[in-house]
Amino acid sequence: MKKIALLAVAFLAGTTAIAQTSTSTMSGTGPKWGLKVGVNIPKYSFHVDDGENPETGTITNFHVTGYADLPLGTHLAVQPGLSLQGKGGKFSEFEVAGTTIENKQSTMWIEVPINLVAKLPLGIGGSNLFVGAGPYAAYGIAGQNKIENADNGDEVSTDVKFGDSDGDDLKALDLGFNFIGGIQLGSGVNVSAGYGLGINDLRPDNGSSDGKQTNRVWSFSLGYAF
Repeated sequence: MKKIALLAVAFLAGTTAIAQTSTSTMSGTGPKWGLKVGVNIPKYSFHVDDGENPETGTITNFHVTGYADLPLGTHLAVQPGLSLQGKGGKFSEFEVAGTTIENKQSTMWIEVPINLVAKLPLGIGGSNLFVGAGPYAAYGIAGQNKIENADNGDEVSTDVKFGDSDGDDLKALDLGFNFIGGIQLGSGVNVSAGYGLGINDLRPDNGSSDGKQTNRVWSFSLGYAF
């Protein structure tokens, strides 16, 4: 996690300096800083050797993201950030003696996203539409496995074990790509939606070689840039 945090700080410092230099000759605004919060709808996707790609059910989680908006041109910017991302999935739902039992896993990650963003001015008070995409790296910091009685709310919880050994639940490193889109108002308020596509196998190295498990996350955000 320290390496990811240091990478974020170094990238923010370097890209800020570059952006300030590149925008000194342009008439547009300079770098901005933003904060956004919102809801995550995560699940897991499994890729198995027989070609099928089963998925878990979704759960509800949250995210908090601080980011920089660093202009690369009139309608293009790079947005590095540092984010707290809630992920996970619902593995199963079944009935026992007429009682609905749910098996869920909720995880929390420190994530470093770097998005390249294109902006389309709307001609209304400095507002614009934006779309973007880019890679992310994330480190797992906490999580819970829950077996819950959906009828009365009773549950049994255990901590998620991050690691790469037999007995661990998930690898601590998650890599993937983010895709975002939304509207930025001239007041600084922005509304956006995004999709996180995990690409690396989250399963620990426990001797299993058939397929892999990856994160999938829909997100919906309300933010402010200044």
